[in-house]
Amino acid sequence: MAVVERVTRTVEGAGATLTYDVHGDPAEAGADNPALLLVGSPMEASGFTTLASHFADRVVVTYDPRGTGRSPRTDGAEETTPQEHADDLRRVIEDLGAGPVELFGSSGGAVNGLALVAVRPDLVRTFVAHEPPVPAVLPDGPHALAACEDVHRTYLRSGMGPAMAKFIAVTGRTGPFPENWADEPAPDPAAFGLPTEDDGRRDDPLLGQNMRACTGYRPDFEALAAAARSTRIVLAVGKESEGQLCARAAAATAARLGLEPVVFPSHHADFLGGEFGQQGEPEAFAATLREVLAAG
Repeated sequence: MAVVERVTRTVEGAGATLTYDVHGDPAEAGADNPALLLVGSPMEASGFTTLASHFADRVVVTYDPRGTGRSPRTDGAEETTPQEHADDLRRVIEDLGAGPVELFGSSGGAVNGLALVAVRPDLVRTFVAHEPPVPAVLPDGPHALAACEDVHRTYLRSGMGPAMAKFIAVTGRTGPFPENWADEPAPDPAAFGLPTEDDGRRDDPLLGQNMRACTGYRPDFEALAAAARSTRIVLAVGKESEGQLCARAAAATAARLGLEPVVFPSHHADFLGGEFGQQGEPEAFAATLREVLAAG
């Protein structure tokens, strides 16, 4: 892969200092080759290192969402909403000064992208929402939301290990959630290599800051339908994610918008190339993303 110069910038948000990285020269972005913004939540910019390397021919922007990595929060709030993240994305795009971008959002980043496009479609030419966890759109939404709430309560009560074990069980579950989810046996943290002892900390960005607000988000379908007149919206699902919460939510969101979801290679984190010890199929994933963007 070609070596691309990376410049790190900061911009002030409402109650947070946002740090983002620009791979390439923003002056080279334009109508024929817009900047590509890769976002997750609460995953930091470092999670897109491999995927970004497959787009060395264009300007790529990655960032650390508020409360993670290099983007400290100053608001003192316990949780962060998708609307707050959307406003952060707005500030990053406007600070970049390269015109409307193409936006790829994965997981919580896809949720935040939905919130952004609903209110500022003028900032985004094409938005690819990869497996947004929005259980409210599902027939079993109340039960799925209750399961997500249970993960958050477990974190507050017992700490990271037990809560993360439940999170893995929730995200990996195939099929609808039953009403009695909380009555099922709790998974053993040790089975996932997670700590069984509570270290007393409650500052985990995923389990504490974003879990309830992200999964509790309800897309504004009326606003998104209006936005689709100027912004191309694509819902993406992983081939191996079929039946799982995030893939089901993506498919249901697409249906509400009258769209067919696009199938990407492999699973929910397929774009990872060893980041966080996880290996997907980033080359195939990047090729599919490039095809999807080019189709617009």
